[in-house]
Amino acid sequence: MKFHRILTLLLSTAWQHAAAEVVQSGSTCTVTPTGTNDDTPQIKKAFSQCAKDSQIIFQEGTYNIRQVMEFTNLKNVSIDIYGKWVWSADNLQYWIANTLPVTYASLYTGWKLGGSDIALRGHGKALFDGNGQVWMDENRNGSNRKGRPINLTIWRATNVLVDGITWRQSQFWHTFVAYSKNVTMTNLDMRTRSNSQWSAVNTDGIDTWNSEDVTLRNWTVECYDDCISVKANSKNIDVRNVTCYESGCAVIGSLGNGNGPDTVDNVLFQDFKCNHSSNAAWIKTYPGQGHVRNVTFRNFEISDVDQPIYVTSCIYSNSGCDGSRLPIEDITWENIKGTSRYNVAAGMHCSSAAPCKNFTFKDIDIKPRAGGTAKVLCANIRNQADMGWACTGTCPSGWPQQLKGNR
Repeated sequence: MKFHRILTLLLSTAWQHAAAEVVQSGSTCTVTPTGTNDDTPQIKKAFSQCAKDSQIIFQEGTYNIRQVMEFTNLKNVSIDIYGKWVWSADNLQYWIANTLPVTYASLYTGWKLGGSDIALRGHGKALFDGNGQVWMDENRNGSNRKGRPINLTIWRATNVLVDGITWRQSQFWHTFVAYSKNVTMTNLDMRTRSNSQWSAVNTDGIDTWNSEDVTLRNWTVECYDDCISVKANSKNIDVRNVTCYESGCAVIGSLGNGNGPDTVDNVLFQDFKCNHSSNAAWIKTYPGQGHVRNVTFRNFEISDVDQPIYVTSCIYSNSGCDGSRLPIEDITWENIKGTSRYNVAAGMHCSSAAPCKNFTFKDIDIKPRAGGTAKVLCANIRNQADMGWACTGTCPSGWPQQLKGNR
């Protein structure tokens, strides 16, 4: 890169007296935080000045973010973050009114990042603090609160690397990958928990949707909802070396509630540790159309998991379970070992209208925490007799995702 000029921009807002600085040297923009009030204007300035064939460096310090951010025209940009980014907690009405739609389920995000050939690196120093507690308290155990922002959305992007970032107290989902291809996310640490009477709800680690060729490596997540979730029209998803606490661990879904067929193809979940979680290796669909095909759950160490293996064709509604036209097929569970919280290792109810087929179980060793033998409940699995794990009973329609005791 040719360093041909240095441009210093001093930015100020109505709320601050300290000067913030963006220094552009050739094709590199270097940003220094004010440490007070709102650093969003200079962040936007840097992404505007260095949107193509550039590097953006955010130096150490605290960056306060009070506005939505949308950078979706990047091309060949390296983003290096060494500081702490804090999303504001005292202007919720601004966020509710201005967050950016992401199409899926009428959800919203506070930050869209898109384009091609993008590297977002935290170098083990970047910390994203979403001030999520205020959102949990405002949400009061609700589900998809309008305007509640996903922290980071990879949006219509190709060839993306996200590496070495820590999240604390995300506002909603930590990350969302949508309409994107060839995305690699490595060495990420996420933790969101509530310290009030209201629970952390919909604080997933990641959800993929309408995306392909996504690779995840070396994640640690505590989130009280789905840890790694692969949603509709995702394919070629490769996830390895993940430790999940207080979560849903590895899940396909939910899907099947859209206007068209929802599909998931070619997913590998491998080398997982699931600790004190609701489920471990599971699939949830609505009674819709589409398919789930060629999914492998391999090498899972589970500890105190409510219901480790779960398959349903009618998640949440518990109605229309046997009318679903969304087949689940070519699914493998291999080397799944550890303890279930109660006496059920698996509850699997497939649709009678589109039975599950080609289920394979190898080296499954799940024991109830209190001792004894775990139940394996099954319904409408075509190859049930030779799938490699003996069913001990029938799984009723509308079987719950989470149990409240032995059954």
